[in-house]
Amino acid sequence: MSDTIPLVAVVAMAENRVIGSGGEMPWRVPSDLKRYRRLTMGKPMIMGRKTLDSIGRVLDGRDTIVLSRQGKGVFEGAHLAATATEALAIARACAETRGADEIVIAGGGEIYRLFFDEIETLYVTEVMTSPKGDATFPAIDPAEWDEIRSETLERGERDSAETRFVVYRRRNTPASRSTN
Repeated sequence: MSDTIPLVAVVAMAENRVIGSGGEMPWRVPSDLKRYRRLTMGKPMIMGRKTLDSIGRVLDGRDTIVLSRQGKGVFEGAHLAATATEALAIARACAETRGADEIVIAGGGEIYRLFFDEIETLYVTEVMTSPKGDATFPAIDPAEWDEIRSETLERGERDSAETRFVVYRRRNTPASRSTN
């Protein structure tokens, strides 16, 4: 059962695929935080140590699995994994315990790339800006991904840019590839 829990990515990215600069997001979109919370609540989240450092704490109501080569610097309450296989095993156990229907890949750039071929759904907040940055999200190839839903979001008064929320589903999911 736990091997069939799909991997999803939740990401905010700029038009040029930038997701971070110097360990921080190069924009402010506080109006999107409720959506992020709703998409991730009650689910295990796999992230890198730098991403957890940028958040500054373990988020409530979610299991945080930190994939780190350093094996240190993890906040109290987070699970530490040294390999992607170990991170997935911990996430699957957490998902089964919680009854979660998805495992969230939560960044940063290296973590998204590491799991990208196994991700079935992308929840993307497109931030309408093109800042410089040192972390990017992988290209979303329209030959591999279908846009199944999109919504232009109303810009909040504290938001630094316009946004659009898009859900993509992989055409040939990892689960369907293993049965062919």
